[in-house]
Amino acid sequence: MTNLTLISEYQCFGGKVGFYSHFSSTCNGEMRFAVYQPPQATTEPVPILYFLSGLTCTEENFMVKAGAQRYAAEYGLVLVAPDTSPRNTGIPGEDDDWDFGTGAGFYVDATTEPWRSHYQMYSYVIQELPAVITANFSTQADKQGIFGHSMGGHGALVCAMRNPKLFKSVSAFAPIAAPTRCPWGQKAFSRYLGTNQEGWRSYDASELVKQLGYHSPILIDQGTADKFLAEQLQPEVFEQACAQVKQPLNLRYQQGYDHSYYFIASFIEDHIRHHAIALR
Repeated sequence: MTNLTLISEYQCFGGKVGFYSHFSSTCNGEMRFAVYQPPQATTEPVPILYFLSGLTCTEENFMVKAGAQRYAAEYGLVLVAPDTSPRNTGIPGEDDDWDFGTGAGFYVDATTEPWRSHYQMYSYVIQELPAVITANFSTQADKQGIFGHSMGGHGALVCAMRNPKLFKSVSAFAPIAAPTRCPWGQKAFSRYLGTNQEGWRSYDASELVKQLGYHSPILIDQGTADKFLAEQLQPEVFEQACAQVKQPLNLRYQQGYDHSYYFIASFIEDHIRHHAIALR
């Protein structure tokens, strides 16, 4: 059992939302995450669904804004939302930019100094966090899915494709689908991973799907009024890559929706159901 500190807890749709902190050996410091335990978890182990949030978010945004607990209770899924980066590491400049450093871990394992000593979000999400969750909550370790939004949609796609045995299902809201080709990705990757762009490809969903594919259909929702669509998100690049290797993809363009949690809340039920079918 990892030493978990319960920060706060709330009754919700017959289950409970808890906010936790723990010392992360992977990120070399305190990390936080939120967990929703559905009512079913009091009587039996249930599947786990991870949500990776976007730039500037914490472990709170999804739990507060997405309206997911209602459907997680209905389908009997534990929801887990980690923070988006290590915090208060003492690395100079980590709080200087909203799209790099604090709140912007990009779900990669940094290889450059000074970031590599703490910014190991990829390993945290695929190794340490699942170990903590299965050790401390009533869950089925063989039934785990992952989804996310924007930077977190990028993270979910990468984590799922690189770890298909761990994650049985994947979906995304407005993911950064081709990070090696967009300003957000290029800024983060060049600083976390260095200038050798070959190393970037292993964190680019549009590259990975051609190399690895995925064993199940991928669901993506994208708003047509999303101000980041053309420059930063580029779902059409991922769509073309999927078509090339015949990867089943359900890419839905939602008319008039933007990049916000109002958009996520509007389609969250479809995503929870997508995962519940795969995990149940």
